[in-house]
Amino acid sequence: MSILVNKDTKLVVQGITGRDGKFHSGKMKAYGTNVVAGVSPGKEGLLIDGIPVFNTVAAAVKATGANTSIVFVPAAFAADAIMEASEAGIKLVIAITEGLPIQDMLRVTPFLKQNGTLLIGPNCPGLITPDEALIGILPGNIFKKGNIGFISRSGTLTYEVVNLLTLNDFGQTTCVGIGGDPIAGLYFVDLLERFENDPETIAVVVIGEIGGDAEEQAAQFIADKMTKPVVAFIAGQTAPTGKRMGHAGAIISSGSGTAAEKIAAFNKAGVPVAKEPNEIPVLLRELLNK
Repeated sequence: MSILVNKDTKLVVQGITGRDGKFHSGKMKAYGTNVVAGVSPGKEGLLIDGIPVFNTVAAAVKATGANTSIVFVPAAFAADAIMEASEAGIKLVIAITEGLPIQDMLRVTPFLKQNGTLLIGPNCPGLITPDEALIGILPGNIFKKGNIGFISRSGTLTYEVVNLLTLNDFGQTTCVGIGGDPIAGLYFVDLLERFENDPETIAVVVIGEIGGDAEEQAAQFIADKMTKPVVAFIAGQTAPTGKRMGHAGAIISSGSGTAAEKIAAFNKAGVPVAKEPNEIPVLLRELLNK
């Protein structure tokens, strides 16, 4: 099985006529994703790589039955694009756009909750169920179908660690890049619960980083409710206190959010934490062979 997306997903691309939207629409379609529509106001009637373009998400949904959206809209307009998708009945939105103001996300979050719309991102690489659907900017060639769930706050570490998993014959059920912004959509606990309930996922890899307490919450969830083994890695172990490290959420303040605290929380929950990414397949194999 998979979580969130599969071969039945019908995708609409918001911002399809822009540089990034056009490029990645082609990549997603070539991978095998069912890209049914694009949206770009004023461009209705165009075809982008054979994909019909509509002026609004509502029109795209009515014509194609789209149920999932990916947002390649500039930051100034991305919040409105996310809410437009939600209002049109889209049930899952993947927001690739980076630089969304926190104030915008404070508007978006309750609106999505009210409509029952799930969000991945913003500022994320997307997600993939190997051999079924790729939604985002992920390099599809490094992923392999299998039974390991994967969640990461870091895009580049997603690519590095998934490649290591694939090279070590650990295929994946679904891989989700959740992004590193302070306010985002589905996060560790939401996705861990879905992997716990997925019969084909036998173990999960979690890539966290400094800042916030999402990893500590994940560790508590694992200790209380998960039966499947989990392996973790925390990026930013040598980061100085008080400095932002790439992601807006990756900042240590007031003595909280440190790598040491997150590692301790995972260890307390019985989750082994790799010192370096290349240790992850080793730890995973050890857990699964117990």
